[in-house]
Amino acid sequence: MKTVRDFTDYELIDSSSGERLERWGDIILIRPDPQIIWNTEKNHPLWERAHAQYFRSSSGGGKWKVYKPIPERWSVAYRDLKFHVKPMGFKHTGLFPEQAVNWNAFRELISKRGEPIKVLNLFAYTGGATLACAAAGAEVVHVDASKGMVNWARENADFSGLSNRPIRWIVDDCVKFVKREIRRGNKYHGIIMDPPSYGRGPNGEIWKLEEQIFPLVELCAQVLAEDGLFFAINSYSAGLSPSVMDYLLGVQIAPAFGGTTESYEIGLCVTESSRVLPCGSTAIWVGGK
Repeated sequence: MKTVRDFTDYELIDSSSGERLERWGDIILIRPDPQIIWNTEKNHPLWERAHAQYFRSSSGGGKWKVYKPIPERWSVAYRDLKFHVKPMGFKHTGLFPEQAVNWNAFRELISKRGEPIKVLNLFAYTGGATLACAAAGAEVVHVDASKGMVNWARENADFSGLSNRPIRWIVDDCVKFVKREIRRGNKYHGIIMDPPSYGRGPNGEIWKLEEQIFPLVELCAQVLAEDGLFFAINSYSAGLSPSVMDYLLGVQIAPAFGGTTESYEIGLCVTESSRVLPCGSTAIWVGGK
């Protein structure tokens, strides 16, 4: 498992009874997490002094309960990248700090290549990977179906001093966008995808990651440059293990482009227990050039 230990503006303080106790900058939040199946003692005093807590509803969804005044949004930084965060629906804050593992990997690969790199970031959310790649010198195409998320990512880029970097902000269905890029003959040296586990399209279409991931990778392989640098898949679905994603890249990308594949869980260090909370998984293909 890979973890990041230098995200000083974020801390997973403790975990118990299906909940995380977290520090986001100076704000303390309690959020549910289905991975936390242990019922250890909640001895840390901040369990009783959190600013806000998210409660799930038995009928679906949930809501935040605010105990102390908090800003509508506030900022956190990771190294030279800055992000706005805020309490959102479905427990989220607009940032997944464990993904800093992958931001670092992308930056290192881009920097080592030492020549112009073009990256396609699909299901790009609020732009963590986009900012990391742009900061390393890559040209990035950022695609997400949510206009609000794309606008948020743009604000994060401005906040990080990256507004002058070559980033294209695209509000579109990721599959439809890739199909158009195939027709246009556009190619990318790096491809990142962080697709949802489950969802519905604008016309009620059902998206199940386990069923859609193979054809999606197959499509994206058609826009990967011959001298491609990397192809990364992130997943938060328990039904899509690191080894399964590694296998996908091994049979869909490696035979045509060479290179190697790697897969791993990503996690967050829990301060109180000195253990690591699993938070998802990644598989990455790296080109052989």
